[in-house]
This record gives sequence, structure tokens and C-alpha cells, in this order.
Amino acid sequence: MLSIIRLGHRIGRDARLSTHCGLAARALGADEIIYSGEYEKKMINNIKDVTNRWGGPFKASYQKNWRKIIKQYREKRFIIIHMSMYGLPIKKQISKIRKNKNILVIVGSEKVPAEVYHLADYNIAVTNQPHSEVAALSIFLHEYFKSKELDKKFKKAKIRIVPQPCGKKVIENR
Repeated sequence: MLSIIRLGHRIGRDARLSTHCGLAARALGADEIIYSGEYEKKMINNIKDVTNRWGGPFKASYQKNWRKIIKQYREKRFIIIHMSMYGLPIKKQISKIRKNKNILVIVGSEKVPAEVYHLADYNIAVTNQPHSEVAALSIFLHEYFKSKELDKKFKKAKIRIVPQPCGKKVIENR
């Protein structure tokens, strides 16, 4: 089980980026995303709608207290990964991380509390330069799954794209 927690979502400011975290997580092989911070039902429903139309399984939910989530997942023996440009290079840590099947990946929004760095089993950087949390999450998932996520087939998809060298071909199953 690979779960993502998006810390500190802020309505109005983070809607697009938080949505993209959920879309990237789903498309690249995660099982769920949990949002904390301000509750935004529309954003969560958008992720659920994409899963309903494009296939799953994938779960999107909200939990106000991120500390509680981390504690619950640790009790379930999940490894806690915090994505941070201050962390250790992913290339040097990914083989150790892959040994774990149950992972909770923390993706920040606003300034991440110092406590998160201490709660994590691994603070991981995809680069030590400023970058997007969506990029960090995407690269982490790509490395974790060894590119196999790119061939993932989604169950119960109502919409499917047929790759084309030019143009668009979309199949809709109703």
C-alpha cells in the first residue's frame, strides 16, 4: 500500500497544486491521497470523479490532523517518507525504500513543521534545488516503481486513450 498525505492544503491558494498531487499520485501508482489543512470538498470530489471516469482503484480523503495520520500509519508499520529538497538524494536511498511495501509519503504545502523531519524514517530529495511538490512526488513514484507505473492498467475505466503518433483517439465506455 502506497499512501500520500498532502500537508497543509490552503483553499484558494493550493487548489490546483493539491489537485495535481492527487492526479499524479493516482496516475503513477499510489493507492490513495489524504489531504490535511483546510477542507475543500470540491477538490476531493474532483479526484474521485477522475478515478470514477478514468479508472482505479484510488482513494481521496480528508483528515484534519496530519499528526494523527502519521501516527496511525506508523502503528500499521508503514515507512514514513518525507519529500524535501533538504533530504538525502533519492538515488542513494531508493533501494532501501523499495524493500518496504507499506509506505506513507508526506508532501508539503506551506512551510512544513520541523516535527515532520523528525517523524519521517527518510527525508528524501529528488534534487536539492527549489522545485514543485508534484515533481518531487512524481519522480519518487517513478523511481519506487522502476518505471512499471507507466504501463499500469486502470480497472473500470470509462474513458481510455489510444496512443497515436498524431491526433487524439479516445474510447468511452458507458
